[in-house]
Amino acid sequence: MSWQSRFEEIISNKIFEFFIIFIIIASALTIGVKTYDITPFWLSVLEVADIGITVIFIIEISVRFLATHPRSNFFKNGWNIFDTLIVIVSLIPIDNSDMALVARLIRVFRVLRMISIIPELRILLNSLLKVLPRLGYVVALMFIIFYIYAAIGSLIFEDINPVLWGDISIAMLTLFRVMTLEDWTDVMYETMAIYPMSWTFYVSFIFLTAFAFLNMLIGIVVNVLEEEHQKERDEDPNILHLEDVYAEVKALRALIEKQQRDNPGSGP
Repeated sequence: MSWQSRFEEIISNKIFEFFIIFIIIASALTIGVKTYDITPFWLSVLEVADIGITVIFIIEISVRFLATHPRSNFFKNGWNIFDTLIVIVSLIPIDNSDMALVARLIRVFRVLRMISIIPELRILLNSLLKVLPRLGYVVALMFIIFYIYAAIGSLIFEDINPVLWGDISIAMLTLFRVMTLEDWTDVMYETMAIYPMSWTFYVSFIFLTAFAFLNMLIGIVVNVLEEEHQKERDEDPNILHLEDVYAEVKALRALIEKQQRDNPGSGP
């Protein structure tokens, strides 16, 4: 067995995958523990653990690189480039140098390697990136609704509470609070004391934004997520698709009928 085949077996091993996930979680925990006030002894222990985690990441990236054939295909995958950059920048020593803050920030981003390791997380992130262009028109329409309601609210309710309705930008922030349903009734009751029918302003706005538009956004996200799952199934050679099953059954039935026509007496 060649070395490349051995490396391929290692990276496809579930134990290896779970071990790397465990190391990523341990890396996240070491970063979190350092935010507390700990003794110098435990701080030195965490520094040694950080060095060990970095070494393991280097070995893991090297194994994945050596298992790729040809080697140039390794850097055609965006996630491999991301993981390699994270590991390389993690080699920056944390001391009193100007790069110390950068090194600490990069170590925080090592948690994102969980996305490249777990396929389900990659699908979710890819879906999020692909859904952004489709959300453009929906967001633009939502902004128009926000702008119209903010202009109306600023004109009518400015004298009641200038802090919430002083100008159109502040009014849009107030409407965002109303859309998230964060104590929106307090805002509504304040204006209803002067304009009893102002509840229609808030109810119609919530219906258009919190219900209609947000459900529209969720529908788009779910649709793109389903497309990503279908793409993942199409690219996986180990998944037997329903169309293939129908084709196999149809071909087998045609073969049986042909044999029965050629040998009429051989049937049951």
